Amino acid sequence: MAPKVKLGILVPSSNTSLEPLITAIISPFLKTNAISVHFSRFTVTSISLKPDALSQFEFGPIVAATKLLADAEVDIIGWSGTSAGWLGFEVDEELCRRITDETGLKATTSVLGLNRLLGLLDVGKGRGPGLGFVTPYLDDVQAKILEVYGRAGLDIKAESHLGKTVNVEFARVGEDVLDGQMVDAVAKLGEGKKVVSTFCTNLRAAQRVEAWEAKYEGLVVHDSVATVVWNMLKITA
Repeated sequence: MAPKVKLGILVPSSNTSLEPLITAIISPFLKTNAISVHFSRFTVTSISLKPDALSQFEFGPIVAATKLLADAEVDIIGWSGTSAGWLGFEVDEELCRRITDETGLKATTSVLGLNRLLGLLDVGKGRGPGLGFVTPYLDDVQAKILEVYGRAGLDIKAESHLGKTVNVEFARVGEDVLDGQMVDAVAKLGEGKKVVSTFCTNLRAAQRVEAWEAKYEGLVVHDSVATVVWNMLKITA
């Protein structure tokens, strides 16, 4: 029997984390054949604000990778990446429109899924929970992410970043380092309800979410690998 829902995921070429993490997330559904997941890649090797790094996210190669997923007759396309965090949310919105125009399939992204979740929780809007970001990125990339979310009206109370640029190295960040970043972010957010996004799909962070939420009272963690899967399933439901 064919799976009831087939998810098509776009992967940065040098990302070695998101495929095993997504497979683990949906593993209960794999046993019942309710969901299957399929991947396609396009070139991404470094993250910075330099022109050659920004050009990796031009629409042409991404849409070409999407067409390969469409050949598998997936039900929806998800871009498992956080580039709209520094390029602007409108870039992901336009990408989704182009994917739909080219393939006839609905599409979403890690960032759009995260933003939907933040809206549901009224995060970063004064009365809602405080918001923080944990990433591996360079200073200027991190600053751009905070700027983009600030323009959207969200007040970022905490952040932690590692100053890295080579994408394949993000997957080598150990749990001890991520735990330290989370300690830093949670301390800055203080008491009460709070939300932290682990904002990079090549960080092996999703498997730590349950432990972090159990350790820190009032904490909700939205990992960018999980947010695209969540939104894809909400849309297809």
